[in-house]
Amino acid sequence: MSEEQIHILVVDDDERLRRLLKKFLSEKGFNVSIAEDAQDARKKLSLLEFDLIVLDLMMPGESGLDFAKDFKQSNDTPILMLTAMGESEDRITGLECGAEDYLTKPFEPRELVLRINNILKRVVRKAPQEETEVIKLGALKFDAERHTLTRGDEMIHLTASEASLLVILAEQSGTILSREKLAELSGIEGNDRTIDVQVTRLRRKIEDDPKLPRFLQTVRGQGYVLRPE
Repeated sequence: MSEEQIHILVVDDDERLRRLLKKFLSEKGFNVSIAEDAQDARKKLSLLEFDLIVLDLMMPGESGLDFAKDFKQSNDTPILMLTAMGESEDRITGLECGAEDYLTKPFEPRELVLRINNILKRVVRKAPQEETEVIKLGALKFDAERHTLTRGDEMIHLTASEASLLVILAEQSGTILSREKLAELSGIEGNDRTIDVQVTRLRRKIEDDPKLPRFLQTVRGQGYVLRPE
């Protein structure tokens, strides 16, 4: 995926920031559209396809959090959330709503580009191989090459962060990995709590009972381990 092909939707109620981001990202080679709120974003999304959404957390009317939570129920497009809030819990809430990453205002435009590129690298799917490794998780199958999770003919949606984390766990199944190691290998930005959030989200998709995980287990004081069938 080249930058010339990448279409980004910037959603922010601050007109000045919208214009600045459009100008800066366009100069970096991205195709950029802008929306002033969630309603405007939905109109744009109904007409055009986007590779990534840069979304403000605090907006009048429908918040960025509510928009992301609703949008992610039926869409794969990754979200980079912008927030003026510095508290970690607010950022964690954004991740729980489906955002792939977050950036706290004010920020350096160059960091925004780095974060965007990191997300895009994670969502790029590898070309199909003649044979790919498939991990069985009960009735589910995870293709580590294609980053796909299926139950029979049904495709289970994974965010870019969830897919990256599951790939690392699958590649080193049976090996206990610390939160720090998982963050390093998967490229997920944040702290230990960020990894915990992603693990919780994964368990909701791969476990019959997420509170009593059979496959993705916690090893107290050490980290997490994937034990497929």
